[in-house]
Amino acid sequence: MTIPADERPRARADLAWAISVGGVSVVLFTAMLVFTWYFAATLLLIFTGMLLGLGLNALTGALGRRVQLPHPVRLAIVCIALALMLAGVAYLGGATIAEQASLLSKTIKSQITNVRSFLENHGIDTSFFDLGNAASDSSADAPASSTPSPAAPTRGPLPGAGALASSGGAIVSQTFKLLLGTIHGVGNIFIVLFLGLSFAAQPGVYHDGLLFLAPAKHRTRVTLIIDRTAETLERWLIAQITVMLAVGAVTWIGLAIIGIPGAFILGIQAGLLAFIPTVGAIIAGVIVVLASLASGWIAALSALLLFLGVHAMESYVLTPLLQRQALDIPPATLFAFQILLGVVFGIWGLALALPLVAIAKVMIDHFKTYEAPSLTEAA
Repeated sequence: MTIPADERPRARADLAWAISVGGVSVVLFTAMLVFTWYFAATLLLIFTGMLLGLGLNALTGALGRRVQLPHPVRLAIVCIALALMLAGVAYLGGATIAEQASLLSKTIKSQITNVRSFLENHGIDTSFFDLGNAASDSSADAPASSTPSPAAPTRGPLPGAGALASSGGAIVSQTFKLLLGTIHGVGNIFIVLFLGLSFAAQPGVYHDGLLFLAPAKHRTRVTLIIDRTAETLERWLIAQITVMLAVGAVTWIGLAIIGIPGAFILGIQAGLLAFIPTVGAIIAGVIVVLASLASGWIAALSALLLFLGVHAMESYVLTPLLQRQALDIPPATLFAFQILLGVVFGIWGLALALPLVAIAKVMIDHFKTYEAPSLTEAA
């Protein structure tokens, strides 16, 4: 097709503008990817706070359908109820949790060592058992360090200033590492709580702020996407909390009936790991079976059957019943994204894979729904 001479400058200007816009878009997209890669932990921490805010807002909305109270009052009631529940669990079961956690840790380390020895006796390489190696090394070194040599003198010369300075520096270094780790963990919890409470206290302010950032001609579409995403995540959070409570309670009661030590703490970890689909259930099952081996093969087999029953209840009864209107993601797709995000972003990506995939699905469904009629009309 031949372009008239008087329209060639305009065509060149349009082409230059298109190339410029494309180049700037590529640069901005690349910068966004680099920013997301380097600050993934911070972004996922903020996203966790947003999820907490959505969960609190969902509970506040559910309370508002039963009692006519202002939003701040309902939010305060929800927060106080959750705080009292956690305080009650800590007060009534704090000593039990600490005792069972210590016993469970020792039992699992012992069983891993036993499994490692069994595999080595059958000619299987066990170099990947780092925990077992650490346990065996520590157990091997303990008697040597605790039993003094008869030939060793009971008293030696006083250490020099250099040795004292080195020991003092090591102690200070370890203390600072422990202190910084504690501050980091407590700080992350504080950030999540602060963000969650802030989002739940004034959801309309942040909703309008996101709309203000969107171009005016796209605000209707952005409003639909934000509202649909918030609704989907709220329904999913309520359903997920219900599933976690059910899994934790059934696991605790079942293991207590079987007679497995540490049934309460095992039920808590199974309920918490139920937040992570597929992978969380596998980890919980491995922990339950390892902890049950100390009680004998019959107890371990009973615990395995209990885990399979709980997993079947979660996968084929509770999840389809409670989340059929919230999410409809094929298991293979979800598992693939879990592995991908887990490899790229670590434990944060693994734990938050489902809500992230849910957001992507909402956006894809929106564009499929609203772009298809426009393409049909254009044709």
